[in-house]
Amino acid sequence: MDLRRVAVPVATVWTDPASVRPVDAQAVSETPDILGWLAAMTREENIALCEEKRLQTQVLFGEEVLIDEIQGGWAKVVVPSQASAKDTRGYPGWMPLGQLASGRAFGNNRERVMVESRTTPFIRSDGHPLFDLSFGTFLPFLGEDESAVEVDSPIGKGFLRREAVIFPSRQRPASGDQIVKNAQRFIELPYLWSGMSAYGYDCSGFSFSMLRAGGYLIPRDADDQSASGKEVDPQSMEPGDLLFFAYDEGKGYVHHVGICAGDGQMIHSPTPGKKVSLTALAGTVFERELCAVRRYWRE
Repeated sequence: MDLRRVAVPVATVWTDPASVRPVDAQAVSETPDILGWLAAMTREENIALCEEKRLQTQVLFGEEVLIDEIQGGWAKVVVPSQASAKDTRGYPGWMPLGQLASGRAFGNNRERVMVESRTTPFIRSDGHPLFDLSFGTFLPFLGEDESAVEVDSPIGKGFLRREAVIFPSRQRPASGDQIVKNAQRFIELPYLWSGMSAYGYDCSGFSFSMLRAGGYLIPRDADDQSASGKEVDPQSMEPGDLLFFAYDEGKGYVHHVGICAGDGQMIHSPTPGKKVSLTALAGTVFERELCAVRRYWRE
C-alpha cells in the first residue's frame, strides 16, 4: 500500500489525466495557484468542468491518499476521508504525483487542529509564510504559545496563527445552528464543480465541509449523503439538517443538497456559474424536488 499526503494547499482530483486542459495548468503544477486558475477560466470553461465531468473532488493539505497506480507524473488514488459508493476505500480519481509527499503524519494519533478562518498562512520554521491554507484543513498539533500553534505537515513542521485555528477534540460537536452559522460565512462564494475548499465548493462539497468542520464526517456525494444520517420528516426539519433534491419532482436521481437554515430557507452552493446563497424553498423548483431530509448533527 502506497500511502501519501497532500503537500499543496488544495489538490484537485481529476477524472483522468486527459481531463486537464491548457487553462488548468495552474491547478496541476507542483505549486498550484487555485485563485489564479479560477481567475484564468472563462465562465464557460468553469461550467465545462461540470458538464464534461472533468473533476471528481478536491483534497486539502495534509490529507492522506492511497495510490493504486502511477502513470508518468500522475497517481491513481482514493481519498479515505471522503466516503463514496464509487470505492469502499474512499473517493477515487487521479492526482498529479508532484502534489503528494511520502509517509504518514508524524505522530499519527496526535491531537489535530483545524483551520477555522477562511484562509490562513502556513508559516515555515524560519518565520516566513509559504502559502495560504483553506478553512477545514486539519493538521497534527505539536505545541503552542500565545500567538501560534506548531503543526506537523507533509513538508515539515510549521506554524499557524493561534486565532485562525480551533481544537476540535476540545469542543462539543456543533449544533445545527452552529453549522448554519459557519455556512453563512461563505455566502457569495462562487460555485466550483467538485470544490472542497474556501476557494469554491460544489453542493455536496459544501455540506460535507460544513458538517466535517462541526465534527461530523459524512459521505462525499449528495446521493450517498441522502442514504445515511437520521431520517427527518420535512415538516420537522431544523437548521443544520441536509435537504436533498431529485429529478422528476423528487422521484428520480438525487442531484442537489442544501443545508436547512430555518424559516423555510436553505443555504447552498447551487450550480456552476452561481454563488453560495440563502434560498427560500416555497414556490420554487426546490419545493417540488425535495425528496429527503437527513440529520447528522447531534440533538
